[in-house]
Amino acid sequence: MPNFCAAPNCTRKSTQSDLAFFRFPRDPERCRIWVENCRRADLEAKTADQLNKHYRLCAKHFDPAMVCKTSPYRTVLKDTAIPTIFDLTSHLKNPYTRHRKQIKELTDEDIQRIKERRLASAEQTIKKEDLSNMVDNEPQLSADEKDYRDYLRSLFEILFMLAKQAIPLTAGRVSEEELKSNNFQALIDYCMNAGDEALRKRFEVTAVNSEYLSAAQLSQLLDVCENTVREEMLMEVRESRFYSLVTGDLVEFANSKHLPVFLRFVNQQNVLREEFVDFLPFVDGDEAALVESLEALLVDRWGLSMEDCRGQAHKATGTSTTKMKAVAVLLMEKYPLALHMPCSHMALNIHLANNLPFPNVQIVMENLRRITSFFKTPHTLDELEKAISIQFQKNEEKGNALKKMCSSGWTEQHNIFDVLLDILPSLLLCMDSIRDNANGKFSSCVSAEAYSIGESIADFEVVVTVVILKNVLTFTRAFGRNLQGETLDVFSAANSLTAVLYSLNEVNDNIDVYHEFWYSEAVSLAALMQIPVSVPRLFLRKQRAADLGEIQAETYFKEYVTVPVIRGIMQEVEDMFCDNNLRALKCLSLVPAVMGHMKFNTTEENFAEVYSGDLPNPDTLPAELHCWRIKWKHRGKEVRLPTTIHETLQLPDVKFFPNVDAFLKVLSTMPVLKVEKGTGDTATERLQAYLGSVPAKHLNKSLAMLHINTHVKHDLDVMVDKYCRLYPEDDPEAEAEDVGDDVIVTKVI
Repeated sequence: MPNFCAAPNCTRKSTQSDLAFFRFPRDPERCRIWVENCRRADLEAKTADQLNKHYRLCAKHFDPAMVCKTSPYRTVLKDTAIPTIFDLTSHLKNPYTRHRKQIKELTDEDIQRIKERRLASAEQTIKKEDLSNMVDNEPQLSADEKDYRDYLRSLFEILFMLAKQAIPLTAGRVSEEELKSNNFQALIDYCMNAGDEALRKRFEVTAVNSEYLSAAQLSQLLDVCENTVREEMLMEVRESRFYSLVTGDLVEFANSKHLPVFLRFVNQQNVLREEFVDFLPFVDGDEAALVESLEALLVDRWGLSMEDCRGQAHKATGTSTTKMKAVAVLLMEKYPLALHMPCSHMALNIHLANNLPFPNVQIVMENLRRITSFFKTPHTLDELEKAISIQFQKNEEKGNALKKMCSSGWTEQHNIFDVLLDILPSLLLCMDSIRDNANGKFSSCVSAEAYSIGESIADFEVVVTVVILKNVLTFTRAFGRNLQGETLDVFSAANSLTAVLYSLNEVNDNIDVYHEFWYSEAVSLAALMQIPVSVPRLFLRKQRAADLGEIQAETYFKEYVTVPVIRGIMQEVEDMFCDNNLRALKCLSLVPAVMGHMKFNTTEENFAEVYSGDLPNPDTLPAELHCWRIKWKHRGKEVRLPTTIHETLQLPDVKFFPNVDAFLKVLSTMPVLKVEKGTGDTATERLQAYLGSVPAKHLNKSLAMLHINTHVKHDLDVMVDKYCRLYPEDDPEAEAEDVGDDVIVTKVI
């Protein structure tokens, strides 16, 4: 249906013109001004919603500066646009013509009101000009002050270059006699030699052998950099309102543990982002204290509201898993909508195994982390491939498949325990070969690590645990893979949870039969690896001390491995996918492709009560959802159904469904959903890259934060202003926390 221009004496319509047509604004005040300028008496009685729905003005009635062409197919108005160009006289030339658009004759009162409005607008313009003049009339900086600011700007540039390239502040601890510059000083020297006059002037007036830049000053510079970049990201989070909290595995700086904190949110361009924001000091002890620290960080320091947190995920390993689970429970008790879910960065089976608090399982998981790190050493993977070739001489096809898996990050995959079980004999053979080091290819450290790993996996308890984990987690493997898939896969996973729990319950009810098969598999594998079948030595010692008699190996592993693992996995799955979590995941049927898969027979409103407080108009949600389904059900044949939340949010007409729009934005922050990769790595990958490229003793949490967020825009002049305001040059040097390595840049001749 064509759009007709509502302006008087304008006969343009959309079918006869390439001009853009714009709806009347929904805002009542702006809409009133549009009607007033149009001089259409018949429109004054209509509401803003009626005008927005039924009336348009073409682009000819707006100042060209108010019209923005964002693409060849899309033209938009600026938010403050007011129509000012109208033909109000041409109808007078032909007074006998009937006009449907009657032009209102202005009364003295109307004219006075228009004058007052224009006068108020002019006063606002004058105020803006006065403010601009005040800025222009600020006291001019002296030559010394300009030099000092240029000097600071150069220092900030050097720090950002160090952070971007993951270069540590120091090259190593050296004695004064060696007079070896650290990396920061070396770059300052290079910049001065390259012609940086600001640095050279500062250097020339510094006394010989005096401190050119102390550790405290460097800490202040890093602090300003870090806080400025963080504030840029937090502004976006505040604008989006809703977010999810994600924490990573512990990182150690200067002999103290820190918890990486990420925030997931949908920005103003409707793009899902997950950004690293800080390292939270992690103190062993009370979980309630850690919850208070998290709240203080998010609320007091960053100005966010925990009431707007819609999800949480904690990627923990080792002993910290139990503590982070307790933290998640405490947060959900205080903020029920901060749903605890698995993190999309970690395969579900690995997450479940990490969360089992049993020592034998934790030993297996620690060995997997050590194996991952070990095979990053040069030539070690070649030895593993040789061992696989020897082990699978009679089955080259499977051997080649295993080699391919081992070279593609198998320790992070959903089938990690299947692969581990297949390569366990080859892995032990490889470790023995590297430990012997017959050709002297490996260093003593590598040989020692190979010996340690080999001794650990050559234990019958480890073999049994791997077999049990592999068989139990087979039931959750497809479920976990779907959780990290496309939106339709995640929706299918939510609906298949009942079947997963049914299978696990069936195993638990028939545990004797299943354990017999699994134990037999472990015994056969142990025989192949020449590992004796035995009960753990520590358990036997306790049994003898208590005079409880001997226990059969099969009985022991059933009671202390098989039964705890199967029940632990069942409990973890039930906790991780409680009713509220499932309701949230089932709301993914809002995505048109999922609707189509369900033949448009979906009932999101049955699960929407969880988020009713987050919607702009919850009372109209059922009617709006009905219109949303009809829109996609009766689409044209050439229209493709969007398959992800991101695609759906990018649709231009989703704004006409405000509840659906808000609903999708909240759902997309769920930590279980994968983040669509853009042109670069995710924040988690950038953190791991930094930790892997910088020696542990040179890690610096400020440089790490800047390295991870090099994509965030930063204004060096803003940093200079902030530094000058916080640390005036004439003031006594403020106390500052240590920055890791004690860096002192000194002028030396």
